[in-house]
Amino acid sequence: MKVAILNVTGYAGGEVARILARHPHVRIASVTGRSEAGKPLGEVFPHLGEIGLTIEKEVTASVDLVFSALPQRASAEACLPFLKAGVRVIDLSPDFRLKAEEYREWYGAPHPCPEYLEEAVYGLTELHRQEIASARLVANPGCYATAAVLALAPAVKEGLITGDIVIDAKSGVSGAGRSLSLFTHFSEVNENVMAYSVEGHRHLPEIVREVERLAPAGFTPRVTFLTHLIPMTRGILCSCYAPLRPGALPATPKGIADLQALYRDFYRGEPFVKVVDTPPMTKHTLGNNHCILFPTLDRRTGRLLVISVLDNLVKGAAGQGVQNMNRMLGLPEGEGLGQLALYP
Repeated sequence: MKVAILNVTGYAGGEVARILARHPHVRIASVTGRSEAGKPLGEVFPHLGEIGLTIEKEVTASVDLVFSALPQRASAEACLPFLKAGVRVIDLSPDFRLKAEEYREWYGAPHPCPEYLEEAVYGLTELHRQEIASARLVANPGCYATAAVLALAPAVKEGLITGDIVIDAKSGVSGAGRSLSLFTHFSEVNENVMAYSVEGHRHLPEIVREVERLAPAGFTPRVTFLTHLIPMTRGILCSCYAPLRPGALPATPKGIADLQALYRDFYRGEPFVKVVDTPPMTKHTLGNNHCILFPTLDRRTGRLLVISVLDNLVKGAAGQGVQNMNRMLGLPEGEGLGQLALYP
């Protein structure tokens, strides 16, 4: 199976290449990156030198599937010719995640090819597995949305909580991409923590839509979502809070045990979602495709608390994209994704 990667010179594109380099059923046939076109991939990313490709301005090889790691709007425009040619596409950008009116609201411009929005399948693998299997266009979820929705899904679906949800999220600097900016300058980020997108983060509409899709009738989510930048390279940690619905679970040790059993049942058999007994750390997912969840109850306030961690470049981007690719191609879902976390 021949694959192309658009914008391999970004962090997410480079991570797709790293993962696919060890995939037994895929050959990377072409990689693009306009600012570095003509250079060997190993000159831009020495750790990818063994792949042996030259970065091109455009895809020149015939391919079966395309990963796009381009920024929003540019990604949809670049994917359009492949979609018209019948090539399967996995888009890591936000371009196909939202409806046209939501896209205009959150990204400040009309969608460049709205005719494909209805066809796009939201690529949160654990919740859309069947649709992904037959999809031609997969919109990979945002990294924050993946961590938050996986944390909340069992509680929402089982009607355990009210709709007043708070998501406190923290991310490493690589989530901002590879382009230079004062926002991610070492002297600004080091020994510093800051909240950002306080007026509303662009992953919020994804989270709200998925929560609404899972929720029982009459459940109206009110989601407060606040993101923070922390001085590390990779990783996301989300702390999700919501009041328990009266009578849903007792805020006791037995209630906590029942909650954790419910989460384990919900994710039973999932290769990349792990429910644990103690609060996880971001290093537990460094470099791998896992999302680790710790559900519990605040016994003093009667609130649900779920902590989730993942690597924003793997399960939050490239790894989940490969997981979706495997599903689309009828391959074992974990193919090429068997990496253990790097620790410490």
